[in-house]
Amino acid sequence: MRKSVFALTLLLVCATSAMAQTARSVLDKAAATISNKTGVSANFKMAGGLGTVSGTIAVKGRKFHATTPAATVWFDGKTQWTYVKKNDEVNVSTPTEAQLQAINPYNFINIYKQGYKTTMSQSASAYTVHLTATKASQKIQELFITIDKKNYQPTQVKMLQGNKWTTFDITNLKKATLGDALFTFSSKDFPTAEIIDLR
Repeated sequence: MRKSVFALTLLLVCATSAMAQTARSVLDKAAATISNKTGVSANFKMAGGLGTVSGTIAVKGRKFHATTPAATVWFDGKTQWTYVKKNDEVNVSTPTEAQLQAINPYNFINIYKQGYKTTMSQSASAYTVHLTATKASQKIQELFITIDKKNYQPTQVKMLQGNKWTTFDITNLKKATLGDALFTFSSKDFPTAEIIDLR
């Protein structure tokens, strides 16, 4: 009887370990699809506490450029510029990883490798990886990342910050050749905008 219990326990431990490795492998492959050296672009729809907004995003490594009807965001890997259309102002900041995640759904490629436990479920067409923070101090406590089985492209990122969920639905993801200038704010394109440096 004791041998049977031991064998069952060992089997459960091995199964859990295999699932974690599979979840990590799926995330690695998804990260590879959006780590194209020349960049990728996509459409997105974000739903959360502030309502729903749609836009486009371009990503190249850690850099990204996002556009919505209300705002445009540039991030060159260190500095972020956010142009708010209705105020005609640009806020300049140095965002944290948690702040980047709230704006750029693809930032999961930078955080999933440490500080999270992973589990995974799947349907006929997609994997859903559930990440849970290992420390209460982490700004993003949970993420659900849905990944297409055919091409390992992420199609949805759902995250919990504080007690609020934000969901990004991602479509039309494709490789692109993106110049570095795309990720940097150019004041000559917004000559009347007020620049507010928050760094």
